[in-house]
Amino acid sequence: MIAAEDRGVAFVVSAVPDSGRRRTGVKVILFGATGMVGQGVLRECLLDPDVGIVLAIGRSKTGQRHEKLREIVLADLADLSGIESELSGYDAFFFCLGVSSVGMDEKTYYRLTYELTTSIAATLAKLNPGMTFVYVSGTGTDSSEHGRAMWARVKGKTENALLKMPFKAAFMFRPGYIQPLHGIRTKTRWYGAMYAVMAPLYPLWKLLFPKYVTTTECVGRAMLKVAKQGTAKHVLESSEINRICEG
Repeated sequence: MIAAEDRGVAFVVSAVPDSGRRRTGVKVILFGATGMVGQGVLRECLLDPDVGIVLAIGRSKTGQRHEKLREIVLADLADLSGIESELSGYDAFFFCLGVSSVGMDEKTYYRLTYELTTSIAATLAKLNPGMTFVYVSGTGTDSSEHGRAMWARVKGKTENALLKMPFKAAFMFRPGYIQPLHGIRTKTRWYGAMYAVMAPLYPLWKLLFPKYVTTTECVGRAMLKVAKQGTAKHVLESSEINRICEG
């Protein structure tokens, strides 16, 4: 591992030495790789033979080792100025970073959701105009921006802003219930207890509510597919996510 720290930035250049080989294939930037959804996306990226490099950016290390994986640990994700030189030449940008609105006032949620997301996206659009951007939102997001639910309005405003940015293409993923697979865990304790209870019932949930349930595996695979191939719809609910994943 080669690492350096400067002004709150820790660069993990390579988790596993790759003998100096120049890697080819799709180059991905992933925000939020330590969260439950991000873990699933990272897993699928590392398994996909078409992916050459994954640059994971977050406030903490992923704890994973792989020759495709590069990491930047950044204390303040709102300020990318110190790492802009590391962010050019990428094909896809997967944004899996998010916070729960539970117990949070609108001003704070707006700052951590709309302002942070659009600031990061604007920087990446400037550096990689040919990039495909995929944002993980959530079912119930309010595209009108005028509904009663605070989180849904803010998410809707965020989606609308992202769809207007000068990326090659942008896709909004709106999964409902997401079942973690392959040992992936949420960092939120009470969510973890819920997922443990739900896991045996997932096949039944999928049968009864196919439009509202998916898995971390399907989300990751679908994100990669739309990044590589595109799709007609730019706002994708769980049913579309599953169709793309399984297609």
